Amino acid sequence: MPAPQITLKGAPGSPYTRKMLSVLRYRRMAYRYIISGTPTPDLPQPKVELLPTFFLPGADGQMEAVVDSTPLIRRLEPMGEGRSVLPSNPVLAFLDELLEDYGDEWLTKAMFHFRWAYPADIHKASQVLPRWRKITASEEAIAPQSKMFADRQIGRLYVVGSNAVTGPVIEASYDRFLDAMDEHLTRYPFLMGHRPAASDFAIFGQLTQLSGFDPTPSAITMARSPRVYTWVDLVEDLSGLEPTEDQWANADDLATSLRPLFVEMGRTYVPVMLANAKALMTGAEKVECEVEGLPWVQQPFPYQGKCVQWLRQSFASLSAADQGQVRDILAGTGCEPLLG
Repeated sequence: MPAPQITLKGAPGSPYTRKMLSVLRYRRMAYRYIISGTPTPDLPQPKVELLPTFFLPGADGQMEAVVDSTPLIRRLEPMGEGRSVLPSNPVLAFLDELLEDYGDEWLTKAMFHFRWAYPADIHKASQVLPRWRKITASEEAIAPQSKMFADRQIGRLYVVGSNAVTGPVIEASYDRFLDAMDEHLTRYPFLMGHRPAASDFAIFGQLTQLSGFDPTPSAITMARSPRVYTWVDLVEDLSGLEPTEDQWANADDLATSLRPLFVEMGRTYVPVMLANAKALMTGAEKVECEVEGLPWVQQPFPYQGKCVQWLRQSFASLSAADQGQVRDILAGTGCEPLLG
C-alpha cells in the first residue's frame, strides 16, 4: 500500500525547504508542496512560523504543524520505501549528524551574510523573494514590500553574527569550505560515500542559495569549484539512484577525505557554537569569542544551544569503541571540544 501524501509549506529561497524537498524526492515520498503565503485554512498553524512547515498526523491522529528539518528527517525515516539517509554504522551516523549541523547552523551564516551584505544580492533578493508570494502583483504593490523585506533582513544580520568585522571571516570560511568539499568530491560523490546522507541534503540546501541564487557567492562558487557548483544540480533530485548498504564508505577512509572539512569546522563553527552555549548557560546578553584572531559577537541563539546538547547526547550514546574511533577521526581538527 503506498504511503500517504505529505503536505508541506515552504519557499524556493528557504535553504531548509530545498533540503527537505530533495530528501523527499530521493526517498520517493509523495508530497504536496504549498508556497509560503498561500492561505491554508484547512491546515493547523505552527507554534513558530518557520520554513518548511510539515503537516503530519500527531500521536492522537490529529494533524499537527511540525518544523525543524533535522528531527523531521528522522521522523520520516520509517515512512516511504526505505532508502535511508542515515548511515547504519554508528560512527558514520555521528559524523553525518555533525556535518548536517554544520550545514544547518554555520553555512547558513554565509548564506544570510552574502544575501544581505552586497548590493547586487540585496537587489535580486528584494525583487524576487516577495514575488513568490504573489506573482501577479503590480510593480506599485511590490515596491514597498521589497523595501520593507530588505530593510528587515539587513537589520537582522547581527542575529547570525554578520558585521564589518566578521564578514571577511565568514567569506574566508566559505572559500575554505569550497576547497575542502571540492577535494572530498574527487573521491566520493557524497559526504558519507557513494550514497547520500542527511548531511548532503543540509549542505545542498544552503548551496541552493549560495551557488544557485545569490549573485556574489554564486560567482565565487563557480570560480573556485565548478565541481561543487555542479554537485548542487545533481543533488536536487536523486530519485533515480538505487542505493545499497555497501555504498556507505569506510569510516577510516572518510577520516582522510573529510579531514580538511573537519579542520575548517574546528576553526569557525565549533568556537562559535561553544561560545553560544556558554552564553546561554551563564545568561550573558551577547555571545563573544575569537574566530580567526578576530572578535565574534552575536546575540545568543537558544536553538543552537540545543544543537550542542543533541550532538553531545548522540556522542554519549555511542559505545566506548565507537567513541574512541570518532575521537581518533576528529583528533587535531579542533572539533574535539564539541564532544563534551
